[in-house]
Amino acid sequence: MVSAADVKKLRDMTGVGMMECKKALTETEGNFEKAIDYLRTKGMQKVDKKTGRSTEQGLIQSYIHPGSRLGVLVEINCETDFVARTEAFQNFAKDVAMQIAAAKPIAVSREQVDARLVEHELEIYRAQAHEQGKPEQVIERVITGKLEKFYQDACLLEQAFVKDSDRTIGDYLKETIAKLGENMVIKRFVRFELGE
Repeated sequence: MVSAADVKKLRDMTGVGMMECKKALTETEGNFEKAIDYLRTKGMQKVDKKTGRSTEQGLIQSYIHPGSRLGVLVEINCETDFVARTEAFQNFAKDVAMQIAAAKPIAVSREQVDARLVEHELEIYRAQAHEQGKPEQVIERVITGKLEKFYQDACLLEQAFVKDSDRTIGDYLKETIAKLGENMVIKRFVRFELGE
């Protein structure tokens, strides 16, 4: 039997509705860690339904690194001004700005990466594979693998989160969408570094 106090505790931890928290605790026999995983798994399904909704509210978050030699501006949108003012949304925005400062992405997603840059990278990978004497049938797999690694380094949503390398920024975004119950979009960013 799951107690009301446990359900409330899980709700406070996750921001998910009471009935869903109760079901998660029931399914996991009261184990909080498993219940959170259960909700995350289920929450991701709900996130997919929210991604088509309009995001015209939000905020522009700034981050200036100590020493004032590095700064970031990032625009993150959501559906309502109410959510934009929540602590969870603002903490997410701060984390994303710090991620951009630390990890130097060049785009938010793969779709925003300049096609000429991708083609240039592919040419380099192909030349490297030929230089190493790789057989033709292996070259395409090598190139595909290197391109995936390039996207993981260059695209904000695919980067490992600097505060928790087990998650990507994309995972963190989906978790925040599930928690807040609104669609959110990392729209754009700019990173300034003195002397660049």
